[in-house]
Amino acid sequence: MEPSELLHFLVGVLERLQLRYFITGSTVTIFYGEPRFTNDIDVVVALQESMVTTFCQQFPEEDFYVDEHAVRDAIRRRSQFNIIHPRSGLKIDVMIPHPSDFNQSRFDRARRVRAGVDWDASFASPEDAIIKKMEYFREGGSEKHLRDITGVLKTSGADIDRDYIKHWAVNLGLLEIWQAILHKLNPSG
Repeated sequence: MEPSELLHFLVGVLERLQLRYFITGSTVTIFYGEPRFTNDIDVVVALQESMVTTFCQQFPEEDFYVDEHAVRDAIRRRSQFNIIHPRSGLKIDVMIPHPSDFNQSRFDRARRVRAGVDWDASFASPEDAIIKKMEYFREGGSEKHLRDITGVLKTSGADIDRDYIKHWAVNLGLLEIWQAILHKLNPSG
């Protein structure tokens, strides 16, 4: 299974179950920015405990590994769980969002995009993908997050709402990182 096939399968499940979701992480920054290899799909899902069994049943045991107890625990703790496709080595990181103004904004700003030849999916806005990548950089310091951000800004820069990013950078304590990224893109400005 290729990453695009897994993404298509996942979106089919989420939309069939009418779950509110958006794809995020490297899948989104690659879509809006510059290509690079990624082995996982990140998705934010408003999954309720009442839907766990039905959700897990959508991923057949002969093809996927998903632990129903881990799913329930992630919902209770507002954290994440994995769905693994062992034959391909691909992984889906499913994040259960905390109730917050930022997460509400992320859901509200999600975009329907043409993700495949004949199908659409909900993707995080490029601005929200940038903000989350700044959070991940702050937490772990990985340069790949900065590369993803600059790739989006170089490719989609004219369409990026920088005021929105600055607003959340201030509110989430990311302003210094945001300013450093902007300086790196335009050292003389």
